[in-house]
Amino acid sequence: MSVVEQRAYPRIKPPTSVLGAWRSGLQRDVSYVESLALGGIFLRTKKKVAIRSLVQVLLDMPVGQVRGRGLVRRQEEHHGIAVQFIAMDPEDRGRLARQIRDLTVSPG
Repeated sequence: MSVVEQRAYPRIKPPTSVLGAWRSGLQRDVSYVESLALGGIFLRTKKKVAIRSLVQVLLDMPVGQVRGRGLVRRQEEHHGIAVQFIAMDPEDRGRLARQIRDLTVSPG
């Protein structure tokens, strides 16, 4: 039996140049973005962040900076955190959507 993808937004693997600066409580880091979607991101970090923690994210991408707030939905020890976006200005969401569209059309 195959596993059916139940995500609202498909994930893509961005270029390694896409970085995410993030802050949760007193923790701060700059991490590579392992996967990207309109609904959230996976940030590679060795820092532990509790599930349901609020995270502020700043993504530096070819189309410009994207700011958003999210919640940690999954934490993989020594690997990273999955963050679900919960708030983003319309301009930032538009830039994120444009970047995802551009990467889907011409990956790499």
